Amino acid sequence: MGIAGVGLPASAREHATASTDAARDAAIRQWVRYPPVPSQLSPQAEVGRRLFFDTALSASGRTSCASCHDPAHAYGPPDGRAVQPGGRDQHHAGTRAVPSLRYLDNTPLFSLNYFTPGSEDAEYEGPTGGFGRDGAAASRRQQAANPLLDPDEMANATPAAVVVAVRDGVFAHQFEQAFGADVFEHPRQAFDDIGAALEAFQIEDPSFHPYTSKFDAVMSGHAHFTAQELHGYALFNDPKKGNCASCHIDVPGPGGRPAAFTDYSYEALGVPRNRAIPSNRDPRYYDLGLCGPKRKDLATQTQYCGMFKTPTLRNVATRQVFFHNGYFHTLDAMMHFYVERDTDPRKWYPVVGGKVRKFDDLPLRYRGNVDHSDAPMDREPGDKPALDAREIADVITFLGALDDGYTAKAGGAP
Repeated sequence: MGIAGVGLPASAREHATASTDAARDAAIRQWVRYPPVPSQLSPQAEVGRRLFFDTALSASGRTSCASCHDPAHAYGPPDGRAVQPGGRDQHHAGTRAVPSLRYLDNTPLFSLNYFTPGSEDAEYEGPTGGFGRDGAAASRRQQAANPLLDPDEMANATPAAVVVAVRDGVFAHQFEQAFGADVFEHPRQAFDDIGAALEAFQIEDPSFHPYTSKFDAVMSGHAHFTAQELHGYALFNDPKKGNCASCHIDVPGPGGRPAAFTDYSYEALGVPRNRAIPSNRDPRYYDLGLCGPKRKDLATQTQYCGMFKTPTLRNVATRQVFFHNGYFHTLDAMMHFYVERDTDPRKWYPVVGGKVRKFDDLPLRYRGNVDHSDAPMDREPGDKPALDAREIADVITFLGALDDGYTAKAGGAP
């Protein structure tokens, strides 16, 4: 087959190009059912919205949920620090980079033996689902309880202390209206209701799932990828190149729900140790993800040590820290790590006694858990990386099309 349009008159070439572009756009476009926008929030969600921004819920009186999950940064961290400050004196630090709270709606319950549903030949995915980087929370209300009580974060001594803060705060009456006039007489239930309010806010408010990226506009037929975005998208999907879509699913889910750009599964990627995290200054401390130290129930199942949940790539270009430990601060550095981790390990890991200490953020006995089988991390030292610098730039350009704010409404026209 020849190149389309060669040897044709200019008008014919333009028509051929337009036809090719139309066919390409039709092939990319997918049927998607975007979520409706509620006319107003429920009373539970409305009080949850106010609590989300209330610093009185922290022992210091200076930290709210929004302090770390900033709406201006896709409900992710507000800056480039690997971990955020917290504690009663604001001089403590967490152990993990803050994840975004956007696009958690279809997160499945955690399972060690998850199978992709809806297929005659169901595919085994391994550990999948749950909330947080280790999936330990079964719901968003449970996820909200963790920072409220964590001594390095909002640092409340007990659930009852959180309830007292709400009871004595400016939103007490509104909380009673949403959950009952006697809600504060039952502290245990009241603490769960605080989580329920925060959960309702995240479920109902469209800012947690706006679907206003260029990608969504393209899927709906309201926009077109540039040539660079389209090439980046192809590399994103190519199983021998970026292979990103193998974990960051880019197609609609059941019922036409929008692409999540995650399969909610877990991977050990061997990210370098981040010595900017205070806890990592102790050489005996390791964050092992699924098998601890935060999560306790899988501590003996060492085949999962070093695994963390695959995040959505929606709004990834708005972030300033990447991976569970915030080691990388740019998409370019993160992408180069993916393709050069094994081809040039000296670039990423310390060299001790002339030998590269690869996967230095894992104890030696767990380094075999790191993924070596899937491209682009299936190479050997000296091999050609799966992507070169120009291809990486094109993938990054495509990832920018996943940022919200391109359109005014979900999947809508710009």
